[in-house]
Amino acid sequence: MRNRGVWGVVGWGAGVLALVVGLPTAAGGRLPDPVATHWSGSGAPDGSMGLWAAVLFPALVWVVVVAAVALGARRGPQRGWALATLASAGVLLAGTQASIVRANLDAPDWRQAGSVTGWGVAVVVAVAASAGVGGAALGRRSPAVEPAAAEGPRMEIPSGERLVWLSSAANPWLQLLAGLLGLGALGGLLAGLAGLFDGSWPTAATLAFAALAVLVCSSVRARVTQRGLEVAFGPLGYPVRRWAAEDIESARVEERTPARAGGWGYRVSGLGTTVMLRGGECLVVRAKGRDFAVSVDDAARGAALLNSLPAKRG
Repeated sequence: MRNRGVWGVVGWGAGVLALVVGLPTAAGGRLPDPVATHWSGSGAPDGSMGLWAAVLFPALVWVVVVAAVALGARRGPQRGWALATLASAGVLLAGTQASIVRANLDAPDWRQAGSVTGWGVAVVVAVAASAGVGGAALGRRSPAVEPAAAEGPRMEIPSGERLVWLSSAANPWLQLLAGLLGLGALGGLLAGLAGLFDGSWPTAATLAFAALAVLVCSSVRARVTQRGLEVAFGPLGYPVRRWAAEDIESARVEERTPARAGGWGYRVSGLGTTVMLRGGECLVVRAKGRDFAVSVDDAARGAALLNSLPAKRG
């Protein structure tokens, strides 16, 4: 989990850097040199910077931000502030660059650049704030810790005690695909904001929806308590599917492969519903005449605890 988090941060850092550098570079032939980079309160440009300086300066700022966050994260256990800073700062910096490109696009001189005020700024700030909130929520999610429990399809639960079983799984390739789709959506959004391409909004929306769908199906957490089974999807643990203990007829461990389940992610087939993140053992529960399987580690303990809950209530 730690390595996946590191690679996720590296991918985000590289993606934002590519957008910050790539937007003005792609529009270089349509931008004045120097370009307007500062505007007065009335909306008129009152400061400029050479084109290459406008490319490299925000890139350098982003590198410094990433380095500072990485250094601070090494000295503290909390990840929430680090992810929130990277998410919000990355979106804000890339959005600001897109706004600057749009204002300068096809202007004969930087003094004749358009204004950066209006709905574009509001969109950038709103998205940056949302990204920061999402990063903070993601950082607060702690990894699952599996408690000790007896192996086998059933277990003895001491009187007066309650056991909890937790397990999780993730598919790094699906997470990588979600990240690439997300960066594509952000790039399309910024390209539209910068005025580089017409009709980029539908493409950005489609890519964003696909990224969200893949991300939700790329990781899963399963929890068994006295109340039954809870399966949470995605890095934020939402959405969640729940089965009450009294509705679960049986639980077992079964070996399944992506080919047998019908592919990766959330699959519905003749086997029932399978959350397939990696081939191997799956926790399979039968409830209300239907099977639901999730590919998590240590499925035998989860099945044993689920099978023991009705006996304990009796």
